[in-house]
Amino acid sequence: MAAKLRVTQVRSTISHIARNRATVRALGLKGIGSTVLVPDNDAVRGMVRQVRFLVTVEEISGPSEVRGDAHASRRPEVSEDSEEKA
Repeated sequence: MAAKLRVTQVRSTISHIARNRATVRALGLKGIGSTVLVPDNDAVRGMVRQVRFLVTVEEISGPSEVRGDAHASRRPEVSEDSEEKA
């Protein structure tokens, strides 16, 4: 199993039963397009299964994908050779 699940709400909870709305909120989703990282365990998978028509799920496996540093890919790599030449 993967270490984390990325759950994204893709449909509205309006006109769905209260139990489904509560499950979506318990997952930490606040509206369409919101995404959360949740642990991959049986309880969370059961919650996702109950509202599978409202959300999409991706398995996140490695620590490099879970990293919270979104700007790391934008930083230019500086080698020691280029610093010595300057």
